[in-house]
Amino acid sequence: MTGFSLLLPITLSTMAIVLLAPVLPQLLSEFSAVPGFEYWVPMILTIPALCVAFFSPLAGMLGDMFGRRRLLLLSFLIYAVVGIAPVFLKSLPAILISRIGVGLSEALIMVLSTTLIGDYFTGAARDKWLAGQTAFASLSALLFFNLGGQLGAFGWRTPFWVYASALLMFALVLRFTWEPQGDTDRQDRPRASWAGFPWARILMIMAITIYGSVFFYTVQIQASSGLHELGLSDPARIGFLTSVASVGVPLGTLLYSRIGRWPVRHLLLIEFALLAAGFGIMGLAKGPEAFLIGCFLNQIGAGLLLPTLLVWAMSLLSFEIRGRGAGLWQSSFAFGQFLSPVVVTLLSKQAGGLLPAFGMLSIGAVIGAGVALVAPFRRGEQPVGGAVAHG
Repeated sequence: MTGFSLLLPITLSTMAIVLLAPVLPQLLSEFSAVPGFEYWVPMILTIPALCVAFFSPLAGMLGDMFGRRRLLLLSFLIYAVVGIAPVFLKSLPAILISRIGVGLSEALIMVLSTTLIGDYFTGAARDKWLAGQTAFASLSALLFFNLGGQLGAFGWRTPFWVYASALLMFALVLRFTWEPQGDTDRQDRPRASWAGFPWARILMIMAITIYGSVFFYTVQIQASSGLHELGLSDPARIGFLTSVASVGVPLGTLLYSRIGRWPVRHLLLIEFALLAAGFGIMGLAKGPEAFLIGCFLNQIGAGLLLPTLLVWAMSLLSFEIRGRGAGLWQSSFAFGQFLSPVVVTLLSKQAGGLLPAFGMLSIGAVIGAGVALVAPFRRGEQPVGGAVAHG
């Protein structure tokens, strides 16, 4: 239950965007009288992700300085209050400000829950729970998309009530976690110190994470447009087929649970090769069937890649600096999410369409595989303060 109580909060990262996507047309209609509403209203969905990208490093620092669990508990309460706020707010600026609050609390929740998993577990147990975050987030996206659509039938304000689920997570974390023992064992060490921080290796992992995150989100964001270009027009069918292809992510994560202790170089080589093969098939597809096979293959690679990078980063971080390292990694992942549609748009203009852009992304993934083939990547083996499980 300790692991599960820290796994559940990762769903809040997908809730921020996916839950509200079905009611975006209603939001646009509601605030159509506001100047520039075409620009401002979609930011209700995207502002939290940008806040996570910018605020995650600070969230990690705060966790290292003031204790992870108490900040995490406070973050759940803030998330619930600001998340539900649009049910009662009347103006667009007020709603956007509440969404900044969602993003700031979301950054704390994601970074601190990941850090606590690193604190409590070690070895294969740690790998299992960290990898489970990727699978859980992907599966929750399917749930929240359908839930948002169903609740949206009662008006655009109704889905915001789901943010109250953070109170359940508050109760679970309160019951099944404790402040890591390292907080009391290491009082003599300056918690704000960056001494011993493995900057060179963490910056390298951050660069690979941004690069990989662009690939990770491409299918989730662009698959529906690709199917539309190949002749499908029914939104319900497009949504269903896209969700089926996205099942590749949890499958990739399940595969990671079997091979996650392999050398990092070997894992990255396999993952970028799967991404490249998937993008290549998507780019050459003449019909929806071949395109979906490419998407599925690509998503298996994506489901393998993210836990590989997260576990790799956490293996380098000792207790005193783990929050900051997790924050920097989360920031990199969020920036990649933000960059993904920008990169695809630029490639589409250069290549003359979305499908040729997938071909160019395939070349980019091949380059990633080539780097993994020659670079001397190695995981660290940091001891874990306050571990409760050993694999």
